[in-house]
Amino acid sequence: AGTQGGPAGDLYVQVEVRDHPIFTRQGEHLYCDVPVSFVDAALGGELEVPTLDGRVNLKIPAETQTGKQFRLRGKGVDVTQVRGGGVGDLYCRVVVETPVNLSSKQKDLLREFAGETSEKNRPKQTSWFEGVKSFIDSLPD
Repeated sequence: AGTQGGPAGDLYVQVEVRDHPIFTRQGEHLYCDVPVSFVDAALGGELEVPTLDGRVNLKIPAETQTGKQFRLRGKGVDVTQVRGGGVGDLYCRVVVETPVNLSSKQKDLLREFAGETSEKNRPKQTSWFEGVKSFIDSLPD
C-alpha cells in the first residue's frame, strides 16, 4: 500500500550472485575445470566430480587432451520454477596436470618415456609445428 493512503507501489528486489569457487554459471548451465593426472589422461580412468546434487563419477577415456569438455546432462541449475525453464547441464573441462616435485627416479622414467615417443604420439604438437611451417613458407621473401 502507498504511504498516506496513496496507490500501491512496486516492489524492487535486487539479487547478487556470488562467484563460486568451483562452478561458473551461464544461464542454466554450469562449467568447471577438472584436474586430471597425466596418467589418467593418457591411459583413461575415472574420477569423482562435484555437482549441485552430490558427486558423480566421470569416465575419462584414454588419450584425453587438455581442454576436452564432458557434458553431464541435467546436472546444471534447475530453473523449472523460473519462466518455465528446464534443468541445465554441467560441462567439465579437463585440465591435465603436469607432475611437480619429481624424484630422480621419476625424472629418469620420464626421460625414458620421452625417448620412446615419436611425432605420432603428439598430434597437437605435430599439427602446430606444421601450421607454423606452413605460415613461414607462405611469407613473402
